[in-house]
Amino acid sequence: MNAWERFFWLWEVLFAITFAATIALVLFEEGTATAKTIAVLCIAGVGVAYLVRGRHLIKGPDYEYTPWLFVGILMALLTGATFASTTSSFILFFACPVLYMTLTTRTASILTTFAVLLGPVSSIARGGLDQPALRILLPMTAILIVFSLLAGRYTTGIIEQSKGRAALIEQLEASQAEVARLSREAGTAAERERMAREIHDTLAQGFTSIVTLTQAIESEMDTDPKAARRHLELAARTARENLAEARAMVAAEVPSALAAASLEEALRRQVERLTEEAGIEATIAIEGPLPSLPMATEVVLLRGAQEALSNIRKHSRATRVSLRLSVVDGRVRLGVTDDGTGFDPAEPSGGFGLRGMRTRADQVGGRVKLESGPGAGTTLELEVPA
Repeated sequence: MNAWERFFWLWEVLFAITFAATIALVLFEEGTATAKTIAVLCIAGVGVAYLVRGRHLIKGPDYEYTPWLFVGILMALLTGATFASTTSSFILFFACPVLYMTLTTRTASILTTFAVLLGPVSSIARGGLDQPALRILLPMTAILIVFSLLAGRYTTGIIEQSKGRAALIEQLEASQAEVARLSREAGTAAERERMAREIHDTLAQGFTSIVTLTQAIESEMDTDPKAARRHLELAARTARENLAEARAMVAAEVPSALAAASLEEALRRQVERLTEEAGIEATIAIEGPLPSLPMATEVVLLRGAQEALSNIRKHSRATRVSLRLSVVDGRVRLGVTDDGTGFDPAEPSGGFGLRGMRTRADQVGGRVKLESGPGAGTTLELEVPA
């Protein structure tokens, strides 16, 4: 609601006071009963016309529409009231602003001037040009015309400014609502992508390990019960770890591997699991003491190692894997190298893993570098700020 609409009740008060005062002045002035009756009826008609149509034109959405029928009736009633009783011109304190509120400024100025001139014209019509009162009435009329024009233009400017500000506020509120909507959508998309990365890097890899171990158990149950039992224990441990990861994910906590151990220990555990589950010879080297890292950075390094080792297990057919963690030029570097079949990094990949790894690295100011080739193994380097 703009300022004009908020304080419109003050205008209604002015209307009521002006209407009542004009009626009272007409009734108590000297004159014939017939003239008073005509004047009062015309003034009452002005009030009815305003209440029925005028106030809706001022407040309503059809403000820009030129209300010629209403204006015509208003001017006719003003003319009748003023010619019946000159005192009726007191209603102009209400009628002239209405003209400016419902017409263009130029048209309202012309009609306002005409309405103000009705008083001296009616006086001349009744008493001629020799009346002493004209010496005061004519200068007062000129002053009233100037005042009405200035006040009318000021009133129109205030109303237009108020409506312009209201339109601007509406646009601003609409823009804010749109920004809020887009922000919610962006937040939802970001959270969806985060959950997809978490599921891919934890639960999906864990389930893949369980499936692989279960297949191994099926083939070993009759031929190598000891190996089957060992793989069964690994499958149960992987399931428990997956359950812990799922609970941490729902609670939006840190990965369970980092909650229970340091980054170095968590990486060693990932390398040991690769050897236990896939039979791949895997080694880990941690060069020098690592600086204290933010939890978000540690998560990026752990998830990067998990993704790299998972890809090796699923795709590389490697026999040896080495993982190295070091600090180089103020950055922590995680390197994972295998002697597998390799691949062409230029070929498009529909997988989510590497893309998710790069997204995670970008979030902490890191980068991912991949070197590989058919038959030449693969080297992955993940660097993050120390």
